[in-house]
Amino acid sequence: MRSWLVRSDLSRDTQNLELLARITGATGLPYPADGLGALRFWGQTGERPTAWMAAADPVYLEPRLDFLWLHKLAEDEISAADFGALIDHLQRTLGEDQRSGFTRMGAYSYLCTSAAMATADVSSAVVDQCNPGDYLPQGPESAAYRNLLSEVEMALHEHAINQRRAAAGQRPVNSLWMWGGGVAPPVTSRHQPPLFANDPLLLGYWASASAQASSWPGDIASCLDAANDGFVGVVPPHQRSTESLPDILERLRRALRTGRVSQLTLLFGDGLQAVIRRSHVYRIWRRDRTLLATVAQQPAAP
Repeated sequence: MRSWLVRSDLSRDTQNLELLARITGATGLPYPADGLGALRFWGQTGERPTAWMAAADPVYLEPRLDFLWLHKLAEDEISAADFGALIDHLQRTLGEDQRSGFTRMGAYSYLCTSAAMATADVSSAVVDQCNPGDYLPQGPESAAYRNLLSEVEMALHEHAINQRRAAAGQRPVNSLWMWGGGVAPPVTSRHQPPLFANDPLLLGYWASASAQASSWPGDIASCLDAANDGFVGVVPPHQRSTESLPDILERLRRALRTGRVSQLTLLFGDGLQAVIRRSHVYRIWRRDRTLLATVAQQPAAP
């Protein structure tokens, strides 16, 4: 597979971008200016929200010598009961003034406010293992965000659930990463390739365009069978996929070779992008595998 990939047009994205941003960039679709939290809610619930909202991801902020380090908590790292109790605590503590409210929907939580505020532009998945200060909103308009963030962290600091987690050697939920603030865009009709994914943000984006979308079917062959004119497929994490990365790549290579598809664009989790055409098979002189050295994650395959 590396010998095949090295013949493609390879590039690496040096910026930390949302998967949605990488997919819209690869497909030529417009990227939303704001409202990503509302789009995620839309994709998760199937209902277009009418209020201003932001996504609010549970995170652990690790104190280091002169800055904080953000760690995104995995969905299975905190139980639904504990996560719900923490969000309910924030709602009781900070939501009683009716100016802001916290709610949980399954594995995700959201912030709703009566007045719009500046928020971070990208999710905790993008900021994971980074200094969050580099991604916080800046300028005078960020004051409301920073004040609310301080209140959230104070409310979570001494909570019994976090004390229990710390005592058990687990990472506490000592902050929320609030991002993607805005209102959902109006429903429009826009041509987009069919989507196969479990990511609620992507599903919400496709719903806003009245475009065809469904959950990941379990294997890449089902995507190829269901979409004759191209598709966007987002492979879930390895533990939720029935196929290994080599299996997926081999099926795609075969589909390209037999003419079922004319071009592939593979987006890997480490920022690598590979654009592959049938004619690339003749690039037998390509030998530099530097960009492939760290490929270890499942791709999204528009």
